[in-house]
Amino acid sequence: MKRLYRSRNNSKLAGVLGGIAEYFQLDPAIVRLVFVILLVLTTFVPFGLIYLAAMVIIPEEKDVSQNDD
Repeated sequence: MKRLYRSRNNSKLAGVLGGIAEYFQLDPAIVRLVFVILLVLTTFVPFGLIYLAAMVIIPEEKDVSQNDD
């Protein structure tokens, strides 16, 4: 089952948009561009709050190179 995580590899601020791009198999630059356009067009409040909520709700991607042994 596929899960949504904040990305460590495609992270600029908190990895939320990079994680969304990885989940939907999209280019992270396109996801970021669409987010910035929506952020500016809606005077920052709704999408800014959504991003902040996503930072808290979406867990960070686990490091697959770590061994639990």
